[in-house]
Amino acid sequence: MRAVVQRVKNASVSVDGDIVAKIDAGIVVLLGIAQDDTVKDMEYIADKCVNLRIFEDGQDVMNLSLKDIGAELLLVSQFTLYGDARKGRRPSYIKAAPPEDARDLFEQCIYIFRERCDRLQTGTFQADMDVALVNDGPVTILLDSRKEF
Repeated sequence: MRAVVQRVKNASVSVDGDIVAKIDAGIVVLLGIAQDDTVKDMEYIADKCVNLRIFEDGQDVMNLSLKDIGAELLLVSQFTLYGDARKGRRPSYIKAAPPEDARDLFEQCIYIFRERCDRLQTGTFQADMDVALVNDGPVTILLDSRKEF
């Protein structure tokens, strides 16, 4: 499982012009699900996301987590995080979970994230989404449950 974590001042997801999710200050997590991801991968990513110390404390040091400050989290499924563009010009998505499996895994992820963060919003799985955000910092962190990078 892969995640791009962005600290934001605000963010929203729209589908067909309608806002389906919106947060104020917090983090946006773009989540890529692989074919062989398990609950262990989901728990690793969820724990990392809510406990990453990427918010400033009173001394302007990134020492606080989303959980520490009670900020919001926007979780968006994004299969393209498993795009492999090392060969040629068209990315291969062979490692990404097929949509029917990924949907179930994403629903499980939502449940796992909700156990750790009660201020959770989500995008719409397999929809053509417009994601708008104001990156704060900017702070952007890449995570991989298999620690491939």
